[in-house]
Amino acid sequence: MQDISEEAVEDSLPSRKRVATGDGISAGSGSPFRDSSPPSSPRRSIARPTSGQFDSTSDTDNFQRNMFDTPGKPPTGKRQLWQEGQAGLSKASFNDPSNFATIAAQKARAQQNNPKNRKPFQPPPPSFQSPRSQVAPNIPPPSTSQPSQHPSILDDYEIVLQPETRPISQEQLVAEVKGIYAGLVMVEAKCIEVDNKQATLAQADPGAQPKLNNEQWQALIALHRTLLHEHHDFFLASQHPSASAALRRLASKYAMPARMWRHGIHSFLELLRHRLPASLDHMLAFIYLAYSMMALLYETVPAFEDTWIECLGDLGRYRMAIEDDDIRDREVWTGVARHWYSKASNSAPTTGRLYHHLAILARPNALQQLFYYAKSLCVVIPFTSARESILTLFDPVLNADNHQGLYRLPPLDTSFVKAHGLLFTNKNMEKFEPTVKEFLGLLDNQIGRVTRKFMEQGYHIAIANCVALLGFASKDNVLMKAIASSDVEMAGSPSDHTPQSLSFTNSQRLSNGTIKIVLQRIGDPNVLPFIHVTLVFMLYMSRHPGVMGLLQAEFPWTLLATMLNTLHASYGPTNWVEDEGFPKAEKDDVRPFPEDFAMHGLLWTDRYFPEGFLANEKIDEEEKYHELPSMTAERKERILWIGRRISNRGHGLVFDGKRFSAPGTGLQLEPPERSLTYASATTAGEIWSPSAEDIESDAEEDLPAGLAANHSPHD
Repeated sequence: MQDISEEAVEDSLPSRKRVATGDGISAGSGSPFRDSSPPSSPRRSIARPTSGQFDSTSDTDNFQRNMFDTPGKPPTGKRQLWQEGQAGLSKASFNDPSNFATIAAQKARAQQNNPKNRKPFQPPPPSFQSPRSQVAPNIPPPSTSQPSQHPSILDDYEIVLQPETRPISQEQLVAEVKGIYAGLVMVEAKCIEVDNKQATLAQADPGAQPKLNNEQWQALIALHRTLLHEHHDFFLASQHPSASAALRRLASKYAMPARMWRHGIHSFLELLRHRLPASLDHMLAFIYLAYSMMALLYETVPAFEDTWIECLGDLGRYRMAIEDDDIRDREVWTGVARHWYSKASNSAPTTGRLYHHLAILARPNALQQLFYYAKSLCVVIPFTSARESILTLFDPVLNADNHQGLYRLPPLDTSFVKAHGLLFTNKNMEKFEPTVKEFLGLLDNQIGRVTRKFMEQGYHIAIANCVALLGFASKDNVLMKAIASSDVEMAGSPSDHTPQSLSFTNSQRLSNGTIKIVLQRIGDPNVLPFIHVTLVFMLYMSRHPGVMGLLQAEFPWTLLATMLNTLHASYGPTNWVEDEGFPKAEKDDVRPFPEDFAMHGLLWTDRYFPEGFLANEKIDEEEKYHELPSMTAERKERILWIGRRISNRGHGLVFDGKRFSAPGTGLQLEPPERSLTYASATTAGEIWSPSAEDIESDAEEDLPAGLAANHSPHD
């Protein structure tokens, strides 16, 4: 409905006596009715009623004068509506005497309710097709007994179904984008100038750089906030639904997301970081500002979703890094940054930079840190700067003898990280052999002690060992050369005494020693993720005959065949093992294993996963690495399927349809004829404890010569 004009309101109001300014009215009031407004102190919004009946004009004037001139608290009474012909009201029907529109509406309703003034109902014109026309009757105008110069708008009452919107043309959009970009460039140039000037002062003499006061910091924050808002306007205009394809490409053509992060956020954050702790409060304020802006862009500009996700992770990591007082806040922001980086790695699994960020957030879990650092180097798009960052993990462990920054790590983690640190740096290699023996001596007890926790630790260890075999993706590595050339002679032989061959031999000793201990734990479901990752690596290498010539001679094929036969004996007819297609669960809701996500993007998982296998949007980021009870049986099937694929390529294994065997050993390995007590191993982590006769039987029949002496009671 249209608003009632002020002139119509004034015509319908009774004449009032002007109140003097000295009576309590503020002379500076901005109200158009300030001359007739009631005193502000004390304010009386309800008048004391008078006895008798009200007349339509004179009694209303008396009522208004009593309301403005007679102070006092109105009596309480039952709230009701007053109509003409009734007794005086016990309480006014309006709350604010300054609301003259309410008084006019009250008079109009009183006149409307008079039977003498009512008009017969008139149906709406045929052209008006509003669905609400049947519900909203035609309201008659006020009585003509009181003439008015302005016609009442109630006769022309209509409902607007939807606000009118006018489409924007391409010319208007182009002009808008040009104008925004011109202002953006000016603000951006100023931000670059200020940030570079402050950075130059910090590099010249960090101790003598001038301190900025609060007003200067707030001015800098306002400048960068303006740049962020200009970028936001640019993205909204250039990515408008009505924008053409050429207009949408402008943001990518001019690298606007990268410029926004570099000049609008990152440079200023680095300036604030170098001024800590004096700039702590200002840095917190700007991080929250930038985070809210990135979250807004993530919701409104989905074309650059991957960039916004990574920027949100970076801001969360900045917030985590400067939190030293509250450990809970630090953990919260660590989880926030990890969430965004994990989400980004799903969209770009071959980008090593994201795994490098996750490695920094993995502290103090040394095994997980090593896994992420190794993965950042061994993907399709490696992050070469990780070769320097990984030293922050290796140096404290390698220099533990000098008491320089010793980590408080478990003994197993310390020995494993130290072994990989020696392989990576290729220094002090005389310590490598004792370190490997220490790790292998602790491994079996570690698996039995942590039970289900070794599922995660197992695939972390397996992936790190596989990356070490590839020389941390070094171009000089023997296996990397063999993969590139598919010619073992060009890659060199492991028996050569070149540094590359010696490094490969040492990494092979660490990897194969770990595999032997794990494969001896027959019936333990907690070691299956480790075996799965190892077999995926061997399946990829079996494509290259020259590479398998370097690996298969030292690989424990006999123990692997024993493990596979044990898994095979728990099933009936296994025709699915012969299928060439990737084994999937029978149910429609496919749930990948946690190690599947961990392997995704690595060099040796190329063409292993079917297309779209890991792109399940129903799985939350927090649930990807959760182990479900149903995964144990599915993982066994996957392992048997991989073993069958390796045997088809004629490397190390032979499968005759019933059992696996290792050629060249003279042994036809069969599963041990005993029932394993692993019914609840996936939940309780129980370990099968064989008798002395079982151990002796295994040592004499199932295990190769020379291995029975090292067999553990848990195997």
